[in-house]
This record gives sequence, C-alpha cells and structure tokens, in this order.
Amino acid sequence: MEDKKPSCCQVSRQDFLSSQNKEGNQTINEKVSGVDNMVLLDGGEFLMGTDDDEGFKTDGEGPVQKVKVSPFYIDIQAVTNQQFKEFVDDTGYKTESEQYGWSFVFYQFIPKDFPGKLQQVPQTPWWFATEQAYWYQPEGLGSSIEDRLDYPVIHVSWNDAVAYSKWAGKRLPTEKEWEYAARGGLEQKKFPWGDELTPNGDHYCNIWQGEFPKHNTKDDGYVGIAPAESFPPNGYGLYNVSGNVWEWCADTFEIDRNGKIDQDFVKGNISKVMRGGSYLCHKSYCNRYRVAARSSNTVESSSGNIGFRCVKDV
Repeated sequence: MEDKKPSCCQVSRQDFLSSQNKEGNQTINEKVSGVDNMVLLDGGEFLMGTDDDEGFKTDGEGPVQKVKVSPFYIDIQAVTNQQFKEFVDDTGYKTESEQYGWSFVFYQFIPKDFPGKLQQVPQTPWWFATEQAYWYQPEGLGSSIEDRLDYPVIHVSWNDAVAYSKWAGKRLPTEKEWEYAARGGLEQKKFPWGDELTPNGDHYCNIWQGEFPKHNTKDDGYVGIAPAESFPPNGYGLYNVSGNVWEWCADTFEIDRNGKIDQDFVKGNISKVMRGGSYLCHKSYCNRYRVAARSSNTVESSSGNIGFRCVKDV
C-alpha cells in the first residue's frame, strides 16, 4: 500500500496552531474503583504488528514481533459520556477543548446556520475548528449529549483521558496491551473477528461506507458515532475496538513501537499513539481500522472521533 496518505481521522492542534498558551496540570483526586464493566485478560505472548502489504510501513505496523504482556483488566467499551459526566460532576474538571474554546468537528455535522466561529483545516478540509465544540456539546453551541449518554465521549485530549483514568483508579493501556486485547485471542488476523471485513454480509464495526468524504451510505447503520456497545464484541468481550472512535494509548508514538510510556499530564509537542480507527476510516484513504494499524496525535489535541478506554492492574 502507498504510504503517502495521512489518517483521514487525524487532525492536530499543533499543526493547526503554530503556538498556543496552555494551562498547567489540573490536580485530580484518585478514587478507588472496582472492575465493573471490565474483563480480566491473562496476558502472555502474542504476535504484534503485521507484515501485510495492506499495512502502512511508515506507521511502523511491522515487522511482526513476539511480545509479552502481563495480566490486566480492560474496559469492555470506550468511556461513555455518562461516565465522563460523573467524573466532571465530581471534580469540576475542564477539558483542554474547553480551555482552548474549540475543537475539530467533521464538516457534515455542522449545521448551515451554525452561530459560532468556524475555520477550515487546509490539509484536511473535512475538518473545521469549531467554536465551543466540547465533550458535552459535540457539534458546538446548540448540540447536546442528552440522548447520547451511552455513546463514547469525544473531544477529549490525551491529557483529559489521563485525568479521567486517574480519577477512576485506572490508567491508559499500553499499545501492546491494547493490541493484545483488540485481537481477542486470534493470531495475526486483519480484524478482531477475522480476515473478512463483512463476513456473510454482516457489519462488525462502524466505519465509512461510500465515497470519502462526500457520501456515507451508512450501510453499517451509522453516519457518525455509534453507542459504545454496538456490534458484536470480539473474543474477549470488547466492543468497538475497530472503528467508531480512536482510542488513546499511554505510549509516545515511535516507528519501532518502543515509545516512552506516560501515565501523567504531558506538555509540549508530543505525539501519543491512537489505535482502532474511527467512523471516518475508509479503505480508499486511511484504512486504519485494521487491528495492527496505528496513528498518533499530540497530547492536547481533540476531535469529534477520538475517545479512550481504560485498563487496570491486577
């Protein structure tokens, strides 16, 4: 596959703004959390990455390597709006989108009579920097999560995800843990359910169908985000590890997959790994909903297709 195309899903504040003042770390008190809605994975050795020609070599998807992970718990779904709301209600936390006053929204979700400021992103014109687009009003002023509490939270930066996970008594997964979990016990398969995208014509993930970015046929039932527990889970009982929303990992993005693992607030132009793809992924462009696919974004970036799930040590 050609390696020239960036992820259609990725859009970075660092690329959009040459410089921007950032507020410092916010102190969040951790709370003791159980393992409700988590599954215990035994860990062990698995084959990480892919040498498939369909992969992006410049993303560091290969070579295939045998790696080992220790046992851990992992959320069965991405963190939802309801869960993030409980965190905010308890702590008063303000996301980085709220501190900046905007986030990135896909153009088809912005109403024609949008009352706020918009700025198109030149390199990826399907994204607009949208005034007051926050986790609780995902398309900006006038939108709401009232009927989307069971959907994955979006417009959360890596730092926001870290703050939530610490409050919940959990942490972000390492990239190795994420891929081990996403594979669901299958070895070197393209997707969490096998090698065929739509076995027997059935859809197993929420991605773009049609011509990106103009027309989505929504053959899988969704134009945008789906509820966090949509589609059949993988072999470990995890929902939507392919498509729907990108998921932050703890690792700094490096081609050799050996980036620094952080579990605390990070400042600067530092890119962290994202996994799983999103509802905007399409084979004709980025094709990163495959289980070995990788992408990244800077720690303060957020958009309408990035979320996260947490893990917990045994």
